[in-house]
Amino acid sequence: MINWIGFRTLVLREITRFLSVYRQTVIPGLISSGLYIIIFGLTLQRRISSIDGVPYTIYILPGLIMMNVITNAYNNTASSMLQMKMLQQIQDMLITPLSNVELALAFIIGGAVRGFVNGILVLLLGIFIVGMPLENPFSVILIIFLVSWAFSSIGLVIGIMAQTWDNIASMVNFFITPLIFLGGVFYSINMLPDFWRTISLVNPIYYVINGLRQSVLGVGDTPFSTSLIASIVMTLLFSSIGIFLFHKGYRIKS
Repeated sequence: MINWIGFRTLVLREITRFLSVYRQTVIPGLISSGLYIIIFGLTLQRRISSIDGVPYTIYILPGLIMMNVITNAYNNTASSMLQMKMLQQIQDMLITPLSNVELALAFIIGGAVRGFVNGILVLLLGIFIVGMPLENPFSVILIIFLVSWAFSSIGLVIGIMAQTWDNIASMVNFFITPLIFLGGVFYSINMLPDFWRTISLVNPIYYVINGLRQSVLGVGDTPFSTSLIASIVMTLLFSSIGIFLFHKGYRIKS
């Protein structure tokens, strides 16, 4: 049986945790996205007028949305987990009448909500500032939800394995951020030479950016079905790994 009261309480704790400091967790993403639109979009549009028939400023917006979704979902869960470990609060949580699966899912949901909220806010920013269209609203919500959940799960995995704040930051600096920028945020991979285009096709973040771009703008470099499958696989894979590590008590119960 699921302890719905305890589970709901922990989920609300994780959501309240980031909403209470919205100046650090929500507002910066909107500001940075606005700056990207002004600096990269409006400036470079003078040189790159359009890609696949879409004005350049609008073309880069799905990538900016996904960048906010990924970083916020990951950071929320990873930082929450590591903080509880360092303050030795996780041991108290383990003796509550909640299963390890319920605990892991509560952390994941908290991060997924933060990623989803940030993604939707940047989406609305793009609609109101530059008139970005919305070709398939259902697909947009679905892909943002899946990616929020997937990277919140990655945050759980890294938060469990991490022993210092540097471990969490290193994942962002050396893996997530480079993969985001190489995933076609500011360009179409069809603009690349064949070798680099092939390299881009093994970047999982490319597929989630492409999937959102197709949902929002109706254009993309690979079929939407491929992006959707990649998002589902990432969600299931990292959710399973995170729940497994939490259940085993890896670097938690010791």
